[in-house]
Amino acid sequence: MRDLKALIVDDSSVMRKIVERSLRAAGLNFSDVFEAGSGVEALEVLRGKNVDLIFSDINMPHMDGLEFLRQLKAANLAPGVPVVMITTESSGDHVMQVVEAGAKGYIRKPFTPDQVKDRVLPLLEGIAG
Repeated sequence: MRDLKALIVDDSSVMRKIVERSLRAAGLNFSDVFEAGSGVEALEVLRGKNVDLIFSDINMPHMDGLEFLRQLKAANLAPGVPVVMITTESSGDHVMQVVEAGAKGYIRKPFTPDQVKDRVLPLLEGIAG
């Protein structure tokens, strides 16, 4: 099985750790988990690292998740890598915007490890083999 790498983008270091713990609790053990505190930092990480999965908060200072998705695509960084958005938003319009911008799914806060597993496993099929 190939080693999998993830990037977690959130302005809250506590939330980044919660996402990482949820991944591990769901049985998804990534060999490397990179962190970024904003979309700007995430783009820098992706200029130097390859990842298999990206989790990004939507609401962040400096560059929000929606703009991060746009910049990710414009810079052609991490092509084909699934992005899962993490949000407190309950607005369907806001969620549709990130899906239209290229996100492969979203998870609403608060979430459980089972919800993370259900959302992530289908995205990883074919990658880990």
